[in-house]
Amino acid sequence: MGAKAEAIPVTHIAASPTGPWIYRPWLDLLVGCGAWSAPLLAIALWIKPSQGHGWAVSFYLLALVFNYPHFMATVYRAYRTREDFEKYKFFTLHLTLLLVLTGVVVHISPSLFPWLFTLYICWSPWHYSGQNYGLMMMFARRGGATITPLERRWLHAAFIASYTMLLASFETGGSSDPLILSLGLSLKFTLPARFLLGGVFATCAFFGFERLVRRHGVRLMAAPLTLVLTQFLWFVLPTILELNSAYQVPQTRYSSGILAVMHSAQYLWITSYYQRREARAAGQSSWRMAGYFLTLVAGGIALFIPGPWLVSKIFRFDFTTSFLIFTAIVNIHHFILDGALWKLRDSRVSSLLITHDAKGPAGRNAPDLKLAATLSRLGRRMFTHPAVRMSLVGLLFFCGGMDQVHFALGTNPENLSSLLRAAHMEPYDSAIQARIASAEERAGRGKEAVEAWKRAVTMNPENLGLQHSYAHALIEEGRYDEAYELYGKMLKLFPRDSEAFVNYGLLAARMGNADAAMDSWQRAVDANAGERNAHLYLAEGFDKRDNPAAAAPHWEAFLRLSSPSADGSAVSPEEMISAAIQLADDDTSINRNNTALSAYHAAVTLSQRTNDAKLESVALSHLAALQDRSGNAKSAAASYQQGLALDAKTNDSQGAAIDWFNYGQFLRSRAVSTELAYACLLHAEDLLVPASGKELKTVRDARKQMESSLGKKETAAARKMLPELLSRAAVLPATSF
Repeated sequence: MGAKAEAIPVTHIAASPTGPWIYRPWLDLLVGCGAWSAPLLAIALWIKPSQGHGWAVSFYLLALVFNYPHFMATVYRAYRTREDFEKYKFFTLHLTLLLVLTGVVVHISPSLFPWLFTLYICWSPWHYSGQNYGLMMMFARRGGATITPLERRWLHAAFIASYTMLLASFETGGSSDPLILSLGLSLKFTLPARFLLGGVFATCAFFGFERLVRRHGVRLMAAPLTLVLTQFLWFVLPTILELNSAYQVPQTRYSSGILAVMHSAQYLWITSYYQRREARAAGQSSWRMAGYFLTLVAGGIALFIPGPWLVSKIFRFDFTTSFLIFTAIVNIHHFILDGALWKLRDSRVSSLLITHDAKGPAGRNAPDLKLAATLSRLGRRMFTHPAVRMSLVGLLFFCGGMDQVHFALGTNPENLSSLLRAAHMEPYDSAIQARIASAEERAGRGKEAVEAWKRAVTMNPENLGLQHSYAHALIEEGRYDEAYELYGKMLKLFPRDSEAFVNYGLLAARMGNADAAMDSWQRAVDANAGERNAHLYLAEGFDKRDNPAAAAPHWEAFLRLSSPSADGSAVSPEEMISAAIQLADDDTSINRNNTALSAYHAAVTLSQRTNDAKLESVALSHLAALQDRSGNAKSAAASYQQGLALDAKTNDSQGAAIDWFNYGQFLRSRAVSTELAYACLLHAEDLLVPASGKELKTVRDARKQMESSLGKKETAAARKMLPELLSRAAVLPATSF
């Protein structure tokens, strides 16, 4: 039911002696008003991952019983008689043809599909809200409630606020689903907005019901109050849980999962009542609920199942994509048509849903189940023949059963044999091929996994996630040339995909093409300034080219994007500290001494916070060199000494050797004590002897140079007193400088 009830300026309608209920109070409250929402949502939200497949199959079966029939119920109402078809002709014919054309275009150009699917996902909660609001107004009027225009506006505003609150959650941050587009709004904007909308919902609901409850009592308002509670459970509570980080709102699962089942059951509850009253008002004594429901189930299957199977078999189109296209089109058609059909200001709708003794509008023809206005005489005879109708129903139920089997087999990621049987039933299904590939990877069969990913990409090349999975599988198998070629093709299809540019650059660097790698990483940053890894690789690349002025901005960007407040996966403290040190080194090289000092101190602070003595010592050594160059010898000495104290706690002899060498050169340059400086160089050489290499040669040359000026007697004495000299050097007071 659409949210159109507010158009009626209700003052007072006398209550019927039979009361406000549709069937029975418990059934109306449980299903019609959604009182079962709390336990069902709790089950859906806290399902364990190990139980995921069983619940997925259960929900898919519920779709056959509830979701599909509820779409058919709208079609049944709009197309069942010539009178209804003509009355809503703009919706039943013109908009329907437009949507059919849209489905054809999206099949031809799947790149347009995310726009259509996003519209469906974001429209669904609005449609659910409209139905809850319409039922609330219906129950209030059936009970004879007096609703002022102001109260109606308060209540309508509450429903709008709750929907907008959920929509804000959907649009916060980037979308993890390639089929759903997101505005990517920042949390700092949507967080206060959602709190505000939650307050608006509570305030408007309170003022909308405050006088209503006082005038009519809680008992008469039980159904409307329950529907407001249902709206809270469906839209406000999930957002509150998300704000507390206890639960994240998943768009597809939430809009098309258990919420869709509850909405569909609610819809069938009211439409079955409406159709029964309409049939009785028209004098149709043969109308039966069982026959009506059977028609809806068969029709629902016809709407959703044969189409994707036929498109996949005939045109070799990806089954999963086609199924989702049909789902989006049928849903949008339902949203539009439903909004036109269910208006309480329509006298026929109002007479059948609100009053208790309606006889139906005068002159209304009995329902024409034969669709005489649209079928030829031959066709009418054929489709109304009992044998033909039973055969069609049987065929549709067979299709529905096979589809259920296919879904059950194809959604069990832990059972490879089931997945293979599902692929045999429908060989052109990228989703199943992707699950087969993942199962092969878990089994350690990389070659088979690559082939499955390749099949999935061939079936659905527009799926960026499949493309990346295929490329990663090729890299895992060491097939770098193929992965490089694949990324090249991907970038033609997805020229703004920063992740593909980053990986393309890594493969180019692996193949020795440094220029192509740098160009690819720069294009990644151009496509997405928040691509952290691209900034990292560019910074490292510019440093290798001895271009610190170009590297520094990318180190800054990497650190900014890696901060705890930034979105994205966490970066290890070691990476953060190393990046801060490198940024400071580059700033030092381009004479940005103040910013370099800040970066070194930040690295020291983070190292202390994470108890990383090794990197803290490195940061202190680099900081001391800058302080010395800036003429602050006392601070430089303190930094060197702190670093040496940390080296004593680690097993990094090479790092300690470098620190002792630098400290010795510092003492030598400051002419503090030639003897102590020589002791530092001597100790650095001793630490480096096991490793040899360029560092050892550098230290040895410096030590020999000092020996020539000291003389044999002094050097011999220094070697003999080495431990004592090192201890003195490590604690030289600031007054020595």
